[in-house]
Amino acid sequence: MDVELRHLRAFASVARHRSFSRAAEELLITQPALSRTIAQLEGNLSVRLLDRSSRHVELTDTGAEFLVHVERVLATLDQALAVAGHRVTLRLGFSWLLPDPWAQQAVGLFEESTAATVALTRTDDPLQALRRRILDIAVVRGDFDAPRGSRTLHLFDEPRIAVCSEHSDLTRLGHLAWTDVRYWPLVVNTVSGTTGPWSWPADQRPAQIIETANYDEWLETVAANRGIGIVPEAAQRRSRHPAVRYVPLTDAPPSPVSLVHMPDARRTLIRRFLDAAVQAAASGAAPSTTH
Repeated sequence: MDVELRHLRAFASVARHRSFSRAAEELLITQPALSRTIAQLEGNLSVRLLDRSSRHVELTDTGAEFLVHVERVLATLDQALAVAGHRVTLRLGFSWLLPDPWAQQAVGLFEESTAATVALTRTDDPLQALRRRILDIAVVRGDFDAPRGSRTLHLFDEPRIAVCSEHSDLTRLGHLAWTDVRYWPLVVNTVSGTTGPWSWPADQRPAQIIETANYDEWLETVAANRGIGIVPEAAQRRSRHPAVRYVPLTDAPPSPVSLVHMPDARRTLIRRFLDAAVQAAASGAAPSTTH
C-alpha cells in the first residue's frame, strides 16, 4: 500500500477537528489539497474512513478503529523526532543586537515546539554568511539586496534615533529632524548599517559621508566626533558608550527588520522557526514605532 506520513497526519487532523477547513488551516494547506490527500488514503486502503454525508465530518466505524492506531504511530514518531531534535541545531545569524524581546520569545517558541536548538552567530555580513551556507537564517535590518534565490520575511519596523559624540554640537539640540541630517557629517556602516546616503533622495543626502566596515568601527568613529550616526532605538537601551549621546530623531522612516533564508536548505526546520518568529512578533514582542 502506498500510504505516506502526510496521509496519516491529514487523516488525524480531520478526525480531531471534525472539519476539513480547520484541519487545512492547521496543516497549512488548501482544503482541496487536503480532500485529495484523504481521498488518496481511502483509495489506497479501499475503505471509507470518514462520513461526509452530514453537516459535520464523522468517523466511520473503520475510521474510528484506524484512528487509534494512527495516533499511536504518530505519537511514537513524534517522540523519536524529539529525541533526534535535541541534536539538531538551527544557525541564526545577525550583525548587531538582536531585537528584544522578540528574539528571546521566537527562539523559546521554536525550541519548545521542535526540541531543536538555535545557535546564535554574530557576523559583520550575515547575508554573505547565508550565501556561503554558514547560516540557515539571517536577521537583517534596513533595506538590502537579498542573495539570489533567497526568500525574505518582513517581521516589523524599528524606530530610529540619532547618535553623536558627547562633544558634538548636536547635544545642545532637543531633537534632530530627518530632513536636517544632511547638514551633518554622517558616519555609515557600509556592510550592515541600516542608514546611509541611500536612505534619502539624491538632493537631500548628507554632503559628507564617513564610511566604516562594522558596528564597532562605526561606534568609535561617532564617539571620536567625526560625525553623527543613525541607528534603531534599541541602541539607546543596549549599547552603552561613555562618549556618545542619543538624540531623538523626528519624522524618520522606521527601519525594517527581516528574516532571510534559502528555500532549499532545511525546509521544515526553517518553516518552524518562521512560524515562531511571526508568532512572537504578533504577540507584542516587536518594538513599537510610535513616539
